[in-house]
Amino acid sequence: MFKKILIANRGEIACRVIKSAQKMGIKTVAVYSDADARAMHTEMADEAVHIGPSVAAQSYLIADKIIAACKQTGAEAVHPGYGFLSEKASFMQALAKEGIAFIGPGEKAIKVMGDKIESKIFAAEAGVSTVPGSPDVIEDADHALKIAGEIGYPVMIKASAGGGGKGMRVAWDEAEAREGFARAKSEAANAFGDDRILIEKFIVNPRHIEIQILADKAGNTVYLHERECSIQRRNQKVVEEAPSSFLDAATRKAMGEQSVALAKACGYHSAGTVEFIVDVDRNFYFLEMNTRLQVEHPVTELITGVDLVEQMIRVAAGENLPFTQKDLKINGWAIESRIYAEDPFKEFLPSIGRLRRFNMPSEKSEGGITLRNDTGVTEGSDISMYYDPMISKLCTHAPTREAATDAMAEALDQSYIDGIQHNIPFLSSIMQHPRWRSGNISTNFIAEEFPDGFDYRIATADEKKTIAILASLLTYREKRRQLAISGQLDEHLEAPTDWHVVIDRETYPVDIATSPATLEWSPGDRLAKLIIGDTSNIYQVTPQPGGWKISFRDLMVQVFVCRPALSPLLAHMPEKVEADTSNMLICPMPGVLTSLLVKEGDIVQAGQSLAILEAMKMENVLHAVKKAIVTKIHAEQGAQLAVDTVIMEFEAC
Repeated sequence: MFKKILIANRGEIACRVIKSAQKMGIKTVAVYSDADARAMHTEMADEAVHIGPSVAAQSYLIADKIIAACKQTGAEAVHPGYGFLSEKASFMQALAKEGIAFIGPGEKAIKVMGDKIESKIFAAEAGVSTVPGSPDVIEDADHALKIAGEIGYPVMIKASAGGGGKGMRVAWDEAEAREGFARAKSEAANAFGDDRILIEKFIVNPRHIEIQILADKAGNTVYLHERECSIQRRNQKVVEEAPSSFLDAATRKAMGEQSVALAKACGYHSAGTVEFIVDVDRNFYFLEMNTRLQVEHPVTELITGVDLVEQMIRVAAGENLPFTQKDLKINGWAIESRIYAEDPFKEFLPSIGRLRRFNMPSEKSEGGITLRNDTGVTEGSDISMYYDPMISKLCTHAPTREAATDAMAEALDQSYIDGIQHNIPFLSSIMQHPRWRSGNISTNFIAEEFPDGFDYRIATADEKKTIAILASLLTYREKRRQLAISGQLDEHLEAPTDWHVVIDRETYPVDIATSPATLEWSPGDRLAKLIIGDTSNIYQVTPQPGGWKISFRDLMVQVFVCRPALSPLLAHMPEKVEADTSNMLICPMPGVLTSLLVKEGDIVQAGQSLAILEAMKMENVLHAVKKAIVTKIHAEQGAQLAVDTVIMEFEAC
């Protein structure tokens, strides 16, 4: 067994690999860029080596720097995690030349399966069901239109070397195919250094289901059942579960056996994933094989009890699998929610900044419920524009899907993040959604259920009354604290118990002396548990001038709390009017302005592409909201822009 390994990655996956290595008694080496100098994975590892600037192409993607770090520290093997160099055959070859083991598959599997074009041909030859599409690289936009026309719309345009939703576009007509080809090609070049593109038929209303496989160098290969990853946005997975609520035993067995056959055909060894799309009749079609570990691997570990990272290390060290297919059973249900640094209220645009607060529920296993949190950040960590926006993977495991969903909803309630925008309210909304609860989902779930984007819902009258009670109790507790600090709290001077809470300019009188509610909260906490009768809920509470911002799942309310004598005066307070920025294109997030698609004097139409902003490894196309004339362009192509920077101005025409 190895005595020391290096993790050629960062963030939560680096931390995840370190945990398994530590459990096995193996020393670990972390590598880090300038942006990650204080990152969590550098502190967890036994050693840490600086490898260059923040830009991944100058640090994490430089094989020579990883090898130099191995030589410097005496690391015998490298675990690549996922992304970066994890599916680069050239990296594995470079390691082999230096006598350093690669904790992953062999060269053939990486070359064949790391390329979507070659892997599809190989899979078809191996007898695996495949999606109709072009087997050849698409040369240019005109070629893309020709192939798409032959296959029939809609089509999926995607990078040959892609993954993680990068370099992927769905096109429903020629215009979308032309723009989608350009965007996918550019994203692929930036993310993977490989701009080859393929096109295949897009299956309408599919399920995205993948089979986890594990194989050793002796040829022993098993499948660890399936994960469903149908809750996606922009081809990026958001919520995953294991097993799937859709598969029956026969389909599961057929998919598993085809996956094993494919792995054996390419001489695969390690922990990989074969991805399929499944139609409404349970016909399944090969998408790709990821030869690396997947982001969503924890849900498989939770239902099988197998530590996939440990097995990867053992296989790389020459050990055989300690179990066979008949030993692998499905135990309960697991769900993973990906917590992203993004703003769900602004089309999920990435968010960067410092985590001023990062309070997540503690990992535990009790009462049949397991809570797991794979993360690479702590309170005070910086979320950088240079890397993927995922900051945490919150997982629950329970005997049933319903119990796992309830546990996830509760875990999300107990999570508080401040300093950046995040998608926890959106994840909470999914957990409460009747369609999710029923299991009737597809990759179109988000597009169909949130066609106009996501926003907080309007509180009901009963919810406002409950929030008014909560706000009054919070204020009463805070006033008592203030009086105690000043030495005025005694039998002669007590905090008042009667309050008026103003929500949406409606006043709710509350006398907490007669209220049946109980509050579990201390001043300074950002989570408050309110108990009324048999109902208890956990709210996120943030103090505001004169009141509180109170959030609960997909609900957020701003409240003002005052004494009864003051509340009539609030009706005379003017409402804040938002500035009209409809005549401007505003930068929605920090990023690099990679392209300006119009010039001053141009007349643009509603929906027309105006500029392309690159942030967190994704290209974001900014569009015109109405017909107008471009009167002034303020930003230059290639400029690094801050959020709310004015890119260009318009006049109506």
